[in-house]
Amino acid sequence: MLTEHNYLELIMNQYKKIDSNQITYKTEELLEVAHNRYKVTIQVANRAKRRKYEDIDIVDDPLMKPIIRSILEMVDEITQPEIIGD
Repeated sequence: MLTEHNYLELIMNQYKKIDSNQITYKTEELLEVAHNRYKVTIQVANRAKRRKYEDIDIVDDPLMKPIIRSILEMVDEITQPEIIGD
C-alpha cells in the first residue's frame, strides 16, 4: 500500500536531479491541462505554503523548494492518477 509518506519519498527521490528546463516543462504541462490557470496557480501556491509548514522539521533540500515540489506533485497527480488511486 502506498502511503502519503511513501509517495512523498518517491517524489523526492524521483525529482532530486531535475534541471530548470524540466521544471519549466512540467509547469507548462500543468497549465495546459488546467481549465482555469488562475485557480491552478492558487492551488500550487497554497499547497507549497501548506507543505512548507508541514515539513518544518525536515531539512529542506536547497534544490527542491516547496513551490517546485508542489508543481511536480500536481503534474503527476493529474497526468498519472493511478499513482494516488486506491
